Amino acid sequence: MSLYEDEYDSDWDALDKDEATERAYAIGVAEKLGEYNREELEAVYDEMDTSYNKSLVELAYREGRQEATEAAERANADGDAVWAELVEGEAVTVDPDDRPTGGRDGLPEALETSDVLDRQEVDSTDIVDRPEFLDR
Repeated sequence: MSLYEDEYDSDWDALDKDEATERAYAIGVAEKLGEYNREELEAVYDEMDTSYNKSLVELAYREGRQEATEAAERANADGDAVWAELVEGEAVTVDPDDRPTGGRDGLPEALETSDVLDRQEVDSTDIVDRPEFLDR
């Protein structure tokens, strides 16, 4: 039995958009791991009633293939570990210092946390104090 068949029941009658995209993603991951299931993918495509939903399913399938390739290269992991990471959704912890900023994976650097908009304390007298550059 394949990884996909272990995780998902193939005896479904109807799928909504979310279920179909999840299954297409898993089929893409499984395909990159060497388990081909074109019949199931075609059945998922056929279940979608609009071309928009079909394109979402296609994108999910491609994303699954791409992420499986990247995960296998990144960790030199076996197929079971890649499947567990991407499809079964085992918790992955990310060090706060490693979170992406900027680029396509995160917020632009201009939107990073800044104290510019922080309010001053009500009792603060720093505004009327002598500027530091005038002190010698």
